[in-house]
Amino acid sequence: MQAIPLAALTVLSACDLAPTYQAPHFVVPDTWHGQGLFKEAQPQDTVLRSDWWTLFADPTLSTLEAQAMDGNADLQAAAERFIQARSIVMEARSDLLPHFALAFGSSNNKSSSDRLFRYKGPITATDEFYGGMASWEPDIWSSIRNRVRAQKYYAQAQAAQYASARLSLQAELATDYFALRGLDAQNAIYTQSIAYYEQALKVTQTRLDNQDATGIDVARAKNQLYMTQARQLDMQAQRDVLEHALAILVNASPSSFHIAEVSSQDTAEPVFPLGMPSELLQRRPDIAIAEREMAQANRAIGIARAAFYPHVSFNANGGFDANGFDLANLANSMWSYGASVTMPLFEGGLRRAQLQRTWSNYRETRDHYRMAILSAFKDVENGLSMTARLRAENTRLKQAVDAAMQSQTLTMTLYKGGADGYLDALIAQVNTLDARIEQAQVQARALQASVGLVRALGGGWNDKLLPTPDQTMTFTGFQYEGLRHPTPVAGIESPVNQEHYENLTTSSPISPTDSSKAGSIGHLQK
Repeated sequence: MQAIPLAALTVLSACDLAPTYQAPHFVVPDTWHGQGLFKEAQPQDTVLRSDWWTLFADPTLSTLEAQAMDGNADLQAAAERFIQARSIVMEARSDLLPHFALAFGSSNNKSSSDRLFRYKGPITATDEFYGGMASWEPDIWSSIRNRVRAQKYYAQAQAAQYASARLSLQAELATDYFALRGLDAQNAIYTQSIAYYEQALKVTQTRLDNQDATGIDVARAKNQLYMTQARQLDMQAQRDVLEHALAILVNASPSSFHIAEVSSQDTAEPVFPLGMPSELLQRRPDIAIAEREMAQANRAIGIARAAFYPHVSFNANGGFDANGFDLANLANSMWSYGASVTMPLFEGGLRRAQLQRTWSNYRETRDHYRMAILSAFKDVENGLSMTARLRAENTRLKQAVDAAMQSQTLTMTLYKGGADGYLDALIAQVNTLDARIEQAQVQARALQASVGLVRALGGGWNDKLLPTPDQTMTFTGFQYEGLRHPTPVAGIESPVNQEHYENLTTSSPISPTDSSKAGSIGHLQK
């Protein structure tokens, strides 16, 4: 007859009160609307590479990315949060198993001999005891298992958070790097222009000395020279700030970190496989995070439902207790065991309110999931538009630079020959400098837009890289070694020697040889 209650418990423990979970199915476009530096993936094409920055063929960028992936503190902190989430899974799972404990102790007590109403007996007494205890809660309504499943989903979400943090770090570093290279190109332009303006000032001063020019021409030449020098100083200050930001990303002190300048932006603009819009749902870490949060909220409904049903627990304890050390005596033994059942009858709507909240929270996570998908599509379409427009703009600006430099050379030749005034030459100089600076800025923005689109596409990540729910567990039932650093999963691990990263004098990356491809702004002769 005792088997009947156990069989009943076994049947009831199979009850799962959480709703059947299935992620929403969204109907998405078949193709992308925008056009840019990306293309539809063909069957022979591979997916976007996880080391996508190598396709820019810039050794310095590749070195910086490797340094950041190895030593960035924020990325390592994200890995620790995933490990902590895995530990929470094991904490929740422990409630599924019986809990056992040992207890033992002793005491020696003495009463005052002058105490009022003192007991006529010994004034000293000892008490020694030892025993064990056990407790277990059968998971009849799957409340505990739903908590475990919810924590596993939370750990998976933290793994996606780590992937998101890594992609953000990679993209931020590449974006800052291309901005810095854009400033390098501008610095080269300013240096060349300043040399040109110094020669122009000498020519104008010579003509003034020969009474072939006016003092206003000299003043204009000086103004152009000094304003350009001031703009170069401002640009150099911006570069210093960007270089300091890059140092922090690669775990280096800004005072010991430097990236050598180059005179031009000759970084390649690769064409990446774009893939189908439907694949974006599996490639974005933030979408995976939103989906796992939705799965957690679904399990919370089952936990809230289980609170309406009886709560059963078993407890047992036993041992020996005696006044003295003669404990191993059957007469000194003690034990107790029993079961308790609690069931809510009236709590003023507390549990109904909790259930109602879990349903609303689940619907909220579905809304967030849909918004994450829409935001992802917006990011991709924005990236496609930006890369296409900036690439076309850069082509036009290069043509404008050629025309401006030709105009600058011709007007200066006319001025030296006395056929034209200095104002026309000055206007040509201003137009040339503005066109060259704007072209360098747009080229940097085009490279940054490519990085932004890579980020919008997930940077080569996909949800198959997430750990399975069972992989989120960190140790076996009787494992007591290797707890400090659990076995890595999904490529996420904690650094064994953190002291290694406390050396903040990271060496500067190897820079490519300055190819000096910016070209000359022109040459003046008196």
